[in-house]
Amino acid sequence: MITGIAPTDATVTDAEMTEPVHHMLAARDLLPAEHFLDSRYPSAELIVGMKKNFGVTLVTPVLMNSSPQARAGAGFDRTAFTLDWDKRQATCPRGDTSTWWSPATLRGTKAIVIKFDKETCRPCPVRDQCTRSKTGGRTLSLQPRELQEVLDHARLQQGDEQWRAKYGTRAGIEGTIHQAVAVTGMRRARYLGLQKTHLEHVFSAVALNLIRLDAWWNGHPLDRTRVSHLARLDLSLAA
Repeated sequence: MITGIAPTDATVTDAEMTEPVHHMLAARDLLPAEHFLDSRYPSAELIVGMKKNFGVTLVTPVLMNSSPQARAGAGFDRTAFTLDWDKRQATCPRGDTSTWWSPATLRGTKAIVIKFDKETCRPCPVRDQCTRSKTGGRTLSLQPRELQEVLDHARLQQGDEQWRAKYGTRAGIEGTIHQAVAVTGMRRARYLGLQKTHLEHVFSAVALNLIRLDAWWNGHPLDRTRVSHLARLDLSLAA
């Protein structure tokens, strides 16, 4: 069922609307315990913010570690290092500890930069699996503690089959979007201005809810089962 409509200018991103939509749902006492989002939304800040401000858990795939080691699936990526946030120290897979832990700003966002001494890394027998630097030591870049821990937990979760099965619920949302486009033509506004477009979307949502309620009450599927061209060809040959 469609419970909220919030049309915006085309330049407004999906992620920017997450908090306003939650405010709208909270005002109507319709906040969900979990909110299933696609991959355009997620960030550690958004996940933490929605949980703190609304008590809503965002179920969404987050971007995976983009370090060279993680992309290659070989060597020691960030998860191979043990972090001691209280002592402000990292330990590498071979047991050596970092010598530098400092807050920083990277591309306009707060971060923590961790460095290992070059004299420690230079003679290491697995150096090639850890860093591409020819002279310096290994460097790690993290988000602030709360955000980094949430991000690490989300990345760990989404590799689990149980999480993937749960996220399959998102397919129902995509089905609603498809139905809205097919039945009401929502991809093209019939009027100029947000207020008129909002009213159009409200009418469309009411119509879709009535269609879905009628299908539910009468036990009808919401859409016909699709058969691929190849499957249809196979059936015709079998006949």
